[in-house]
Order: sequence, then C-alpha cells, then structure tokens
Amino acid sequence: MAPTTTTIVASTVAAIATGVLAYAVYFDHRRRTDPEFRREIRRSYRRQARLDKERAEQNVNAQRYAIRRFVDEAKEEGFPTAVEAKEAYFLEQVSNGELLGADHHRTTNSVVHTTATKAVEAALSFYRALKVYPTPGDLIGIYDKTVAKPILDILAEMIAYDGTLKIGASGASYGGPSNDDVAEMMREMGISGPGLD
Repeated sequence: MAPTTTTIVASTVAAIATGVLAYAVYFDHRRRTDPEFRREIRRSYRRQARLDKERAEQNVNAQRYAIRRFVDEAKEEGFPTAVEAKEAYFLEQVSNGELLGADHHRTTNSVVHTTATKAVEAALSFYRALKVYPTPGDLIGIYDKTVAKPILDILAEMIAYDGTLKIGASGASYGGPSNDDVAEMMREMGISGPGLD
C-alpha cells in the first residue's frame, strides 16, 4: 500500500518538530552544564549590544549631518523679504510641514527611513516658516502645542545649529533670548533633540 500525501506531510512535520524539540533540549542542557557555552552566549549578547549602540550612534550622527546640511541649503536658497512674499511663503511652509507631519504619524514603524525623512522634511518646513515669522518665539510656543514631538526635536536641533536665527521680540537680538536660551527652554518643555542633550 502506497503512503498518501497526508501521511507523508504528517510524518515530515512530526520529524521536524522532533528535531526542533531535540535541539531545544540539547541547547538547554548545554546552557545549564557548560560554563564556556554560557560565557559565549553572554559575549554574543554583549557584542550585539555594542553593535546596536554603534549603529544608533551612527544614525544620530547621520541625522545630525543631514539636519545641518538641510539648514545650510535653506540659508543658501534665501528667504523672501517683501511682506506679502513672506506671508505667502510662511503659509506655504506651515501647510507643507503639517502635511508631512501628518504623513509622519501615519507611517508604520517598518518604514523607519521614510518616517525619519518625512520628520526631517516637516521640521525643515517649520524651520523655514520660523525664519520669516516676525516673532519666532511666539511661533515656537504654537509649534509646541501643535507639532509632534519627534518633529519638534529635529526643529530644536535646527534652531540650535542656526546662529543667525534671532529668537526675541520682533526678531530683534536685543533683550530677547539667545538660541542657547531657546534650546534650554525647549528642553524644559520636554523637547530635546540629539544636539541639545
């Protein structure tokens, strides 16, 4: 009598399950009795933790470099100076930042690179709007209430990097807080970017 397909599949699954169970028992026995094996497992965990830490540092440095590059490019492009042009530019940048910020919220964690890119682009739009707004300090307060924290962290990094952005009454440098003061205020509000820590 020839074996049926069901019998073959069932015996194959049983053999695989037995093999997996045997390996688990062997691994557990070896882990309990062999000190060198336990040391090797700990070393492997430490090695992996070190690699993860290095990768995270590389990602932070890469994001910091990208943020600085985007700020420099925005400064090179320049900002409008006429009142009507500033208003139109401001509205365009804020709406663009809101759209990108909404997309940032909708993306899943499996698309990490795209999410980070959209967050940086949204922060860049908010930064550009901040550059033409007459009272940037007031706008930061509005951003604090309406913009997602990851985007605010990136925006705080941009503000800290830009030495030309004057955060004070009517954009004047007298009597208003410096960029370091604004970075400190943002830290106190719970907004901390990688460059502010």
